[in-house]
Amino acid sequence: MKPIRSQAIRDSAKGENCTLAIPGICNHNPETVVYCHFPDESHGMGRKSDDISGGYGCSACHDAIDGRNPNAWIAILEDKDWYLRRAQTRTLRRMVERKIVTVKP
Repeated sequence: MKPIRSQAIRDSAKGENCTLAIPGICNHNPETVVYCHFPDESHGMGRKSDDISGGYGCSACHDAIDGRNPNAWIAILEDKDWYLRRAQTRTLRRMVERKIVTVKP
């Protein structure tokens, strides 16, 4: 299956708030926010997930979900998937508000 890629989606993170907002991890600094890809069935060795599987993450939250700060998840390990899906929903809502993504009525 061909990957879903959108430069507009990836670029939309600039200046946004972190939608991951993981308690005790998030730095709440919009200047460090990037579009983070979340694991799903479309990713694999050497391939990022589709651009629709992600959310806005500050540098600290991004480091946590990508494993660059492996101790960050210890306190909330059982909630990791919940934070990823919450961020994905918050991000999609924001992209709909900004008309980066459209939803047919």
